[in-house]
Amino acid sequence: ETDARPEAAPPPAPRDFGGAVERSRDLLRRVKDEAGIPGILVGVSVDGKEIWSEGLGYADVENRVICKPETIMRIASISKCLTMMAVAKLWEEGKLDLDAPVQKYVPEFPEKIYEGEKVVITTRLLVSHLSGIRHYEKDITKVKEEKEKANRAFKLTKPNQEKELKEKEAKGIEKTNSVKAKKEHEDEVKSRNSKPGRRDKEFEQEEYYLKEKFESVIESLKIFKNDPLFFKPGSQFLYSTYGFTLLSAVVERVSGQKFTDYMLKMFRDLDMLSTVLDDNEAMIYNRARCYVYNKKGRLVNAPYVDNSYKWAGGGFLSSVGDLLKFGNALLYSYQIGRFKNTNGKLLPGYLKPDTVAMMWTPVPKTEVSWDRDGKYAMAWAVVEKKQQYGFCRQQRHYASHTGGAVGASSVLLILPEELDSQVTDNGLVAPPRGVIVTIICNMQSVSLSSTALKIDLSNRSTVLKHGEKKWRGYN
Repeated sequence: ETDARPEAAPPPAPRDFGGAVERSRDLLRRVKDEAGIPGILVGVSVDGKEIWSEGLGYADVENRVICKPETIMRIASISKCLTMMAVAKLWEEGKLDLDAPVQKYVPEFPEKIYEGEKVVITTRLLVSHLSGIRHYEKDITKVKEEKEKANRAFKLTKPNQEKELKEKEAKGIEKTNSVKAKKEHEDEVKSRNSKPGRRDKEFEQEEYYLKEKFESVIESLKIFKNDPLFFKPGSQFLYSTYGFTLLSAVVERVSGQKFTDYMLKMFRDLDMLSTVLDDNEAMIYNRARCYVYNKKGRLVNAPYVDNSYKWAGGGFLSSVGDLLKFGNALLYSYQIGRFKNTNGKLLPGYLKPDTVAMMWTPVPKTEVSWDRDGKYAMAWAVVEKKQQYGFCRQQRHYASHTGGAVGASSVLLILPEELDSQVTDNGLVAPPRGVIVTIICNMQSVSLSSTALKIDLSNRSTVLKHGEKKWRGYN
């Protein structure tokens, strides 16, 4: 019998990576089937070379259009990483002061008072979600309850507090509260193991489904600019897409160009020609349709939304090939300073190495919903290298971001190679060195980060197994 899967014939993987690609493809099919995803795209690059890009399933179920590597989907919050690239470039050029009050650039955004005290919001706070600006939930009480619930559940994982809880239950003290706390903990763990709870909550918010078309990023500030801050800037972490809407206004004023024009020019510079605005009116070839499941469990088209209110935080479409280019441009910029530039053959990176290092430095008081090992940095989640016990789990250094939009989910993960002088000084190899994985699908509320990490590590192990002596310049 022939395989009836709706897939284009995959291109052959490089010989050394055939096994890793086949394992990864099988993993991706399982994820697709388990979550009921209509169509899913994957792209993997190793040391700057694309070794695998493929589409599985349907880009358009109704018209039976299958996914292919060129298919374009909503990348959701990975848009924040693209916006951060623009912010970093403007900062490098001396045009943007990360620590100046945002009103220096956007006077339309009112100065804020918190608990009777005048407070300052800066670009640096915006990119790390420390500004106090709300997300989609307007009710500060609900937000605080959710944060307390998450913190309580996280604390319950500690052995001594589990023991205290059991002792209280045995004595009959605060039994009701203990049972409630355990239930909340179980719900949190269940949520964490399936879908990011934060994004599931988002889809209950009316503002997620805005249909109004905003003509400018300044106009879109009206949604939230007069709302009170949820906390004093710099004191707490609260993931906020609206913070990035304000950030887009900063970019616009600093660059002297419309935010969207500036971003599209940057995409051209990065050779990301398939990355465009999620504009409902534009003719965008290879654009996939978006899907959700209704209350009866039936697949339906995702509701109409206009994302012009959040270009910077979740308003771009892209392909896996373009996201790999973006990741490699960042990785090259991050590593170029470590390599011996013989005869000036190595070109400079789009950003300076120190700039990317700053972007990927974890920021205190932050958290990451999709990766408990990580901290938020500047529009990226970062996990630092760590190993607690010998011959046990080894935590690798990597940067990532996930995305959740109406009818779409995404992830981009960059795992830099650990460089040593034998690699950087022999003149036989050049940056970027590392593995990049991106996955996009046309179904919302799908957790893809753990799948991306498994694919990332699988391809890295293949590099170490097959590539060291043959063609990668190692001993």
